[in-house]
Amino acid sequence: MITVVDYGMGNLRNIQQAFREIGQGALITNDRQAIAEATKLVLPGVGAFGEAVRRIDDLGIRDLLATHATAGRPLLGICLGMQLLFERSEESPGALGLGILTGEVKRFSGNIKIPHVGWNDVRPERSSPYFPDPGARPCFYFVHSFRVDPVPETIGVTEYGCLFSAAVQRNNVTGFQFHPEKSQEAGLDLLRKFAVS
Repeated sequence: MITVVDYGMGNLRNIQQAFREIGQGALITNDRQAIAEATKLVLPGVGAFGEAVRRIDDLGIRDLLATHATAGRPLLGICLGMQLLFERSEESPGALGLGILTGEVKRFSGNIKIPHVGWNDVRPERSSPYFPDPGARPCFYFVHSFRVDPVPETIGVTEYGCLFSAAVQRNNVTGFQFHPEKSQEAGLDLLRKFAVS
């Protein structure tokens, strides 16, 4: 069973439906006990970094997410959920991310349309179960105004005004800046890989 964390921000039903399409049950919950006992956690997110952090702290689940990650159980952050894995964001100065990964989320800048919306390809940066073919350039659906520069954990990059992390992974912790649940078969394939991780 996949456990999807409900902190009031995210397209939860779309994620649940995507897992159902690949034959996986997905429980949407904000119950502390259910989150603490989860074998696989998905941290979704749509909205502002600071508000997301506030809601996570109001629910008292920050420690549960950190414990899940350090215990070696699979954790997947999607879109804002990936950004929350990091320490901080320019979007919300003073708001502390989960700090599971080191780094800062930055605002897109320059002569580009913001937010970055639509399909874009992802170039694998290093070998991973999610991107085993280094020559592949799968396309995924993005909607975001902030990004994470390439970091040691980056397993896939995308270019939109600059090169940024489209996917990160460190051991059992994975993050996708794009929305796999909206990315047709390519996205479902990644969710399958997470489900069996």
